[in-house]
Amino acid sequence: MKKKILLILTGGTISMNKRDEDQLVNISDEYDKVIDEVKDNLREIDLDYCVFSMVPSPHMKLTDMFNLSKLIDLKLNETNIDGIVVTHGTDTLEETSYMVDLYVNSKKPVVFTGSMRSHSDISYDGIRNLVSAILVASSDDSKNQGVLVVLNDEINSAAEVTKTHTLSLDTFKSLDFGPLGIIDNSSVYFYRTRIKNTKHIRPTEIIRNVEIVKISSGSSSLLLNLLIDNDIDGIILESLGRGNTTPDSLPGVIRAIEKNIPVVLTSRVPMGRVLGTYGYVGGGGHLEKLGVIFAPNLNSQKARIKLLMLLNSDIETDDYYSYFK
Repeated sequence: MKKKILLILTGGTISMNKRDEDQLVNISDEYDKVIDEVKDNLREIDLDYCVFSMVPSPHMKLTDMFNLSKLIDLKLNETNIDGIVVTHGTDTLEETSYMVDLYVNSKKPVVFTGSMRSHSDISYDGIRNLVSAILVASSDDSKNQGVLVVLNDEINSAAEVTKTHTLSLDTFKSLDFGPLGIIDNSSVYFYRTRIKNTKHIRPTEIIRNVEIVKISSGSSSLLLNLLIDNDIDGIILESLGRGNTTPDSLPGVIRAIEKNIPVVLTSRVPMGRVLGTYGYVGGGGHLEKLGVIFAPNLNSQKARIKLLMLLNSDIETDDYYSYFK
């Protein structure tokens, strides 16, 4: 029996062409041509599709990501659907796929893909990525793997992957752990499973706000105080090194905690864990004692998605620590 895979289209470069008037890349409504070409390459798989949106991924709002999560959850409960592939712009693909990973609890495969080049480019990678993603979504080995991201014939976990290059086709990488597997000669191979299992979070709406503050040499409390004064609900501190901040930013961190605003610590360094190693003022050990929540091996944009989901759920603040372990 043929596997039935549902394609959900959201836009992004995979759905773009160069405009004749200025040769700038923009959204096109010719996505049906791409789908027809894919169907010609995968006659043994039953493909259906629906259009969620047709936007560049920087235009994807948090509420859009949440509504997409709910749609995927709904479609996975249909008995005739064996898996779902989502086409998405690469700029915010890791955030959307991670939100879906946190929200959806299904053994059926969900695979995100996109392209780095538009359909007008000679080196357009959209067809290959889409075909590979469909092959992964139709593989029994992809079940119970959480949400996956497939580009450039590599399979990565949405919880681990990040975009590492602005142009390269080989941009999506799991820097700490490497890919879960590959697609080779139309066959799907898994080398490992994801490092951590997801603790699912199921809010009913997204109305709270979380922002990221990046720490650099000499950073002050200015941005932290600005967010606090404007009633921010949560703060991601993208810190230095192992998880350290500057002395001048510390008053803002302390003020946020005193106002019961969760502060989650990540690092601006792309690889490695944050840990309470240093005991000096502003060091990770000091921040941990103050009540800052550590997010090991999670970048700031993913930590923001997780904290946002927690804040919009009925989970108690004291339990947030366990979700970031």
